[in-house]
Amino acid sequence: MTPCWDGRPEPTEPVRTVLVAAVALIDADGRVLLAQRPPGKSLAGLWEFPGGKVDPGETPEVALVRELREELGIDTRTSCLAPFTFASHRYETFHLLMPLYVCRVWQGTPQPLEGQSLAWARVDQLNDYPMPPADVPLVAMLRDLL
Repeated sequence: MTPCWDGRPEPTEPVRTVLVAAVALIDADGRVLLAQRPPGKSLAGLWEFPGGKVDPGETPEVALVRELREELGIDTRTSCLAPFTFASHRYETFHLLMPLYVCRVWQGTPQPLEGQSLAWARVDQLNDYPMPPADVPLVAMLRDLL
């Protein structure tokens, strides 16, 4: 386990914060949908929870409904998104703040509409999928939930 205090100073230089909303889509068999970042995007090849950037004026829930329609071709409602936890991770050029929601109700079958690969994984298989650093701590929390 990594200690919470390693003796190194905290970074203090200003950095841009990026708000991204993500969702753990959970099917009737208790599997979680993961999307692989396509070639040409940062962190290409890594697996993540579906979602995307929150546009100015949007709530995270509205952004997720929009992103799920655009990226996966599925429809859900903001009332079907249950706030679960969040990630706060500093990357080299920005700081990511990412609320994670759980969703068990949607219409349609998820399709890879933006060139990404999709995988349904059981909670005990999530560690088999390499993920961006911000997503990794969320897996243990999902394991406890499911």
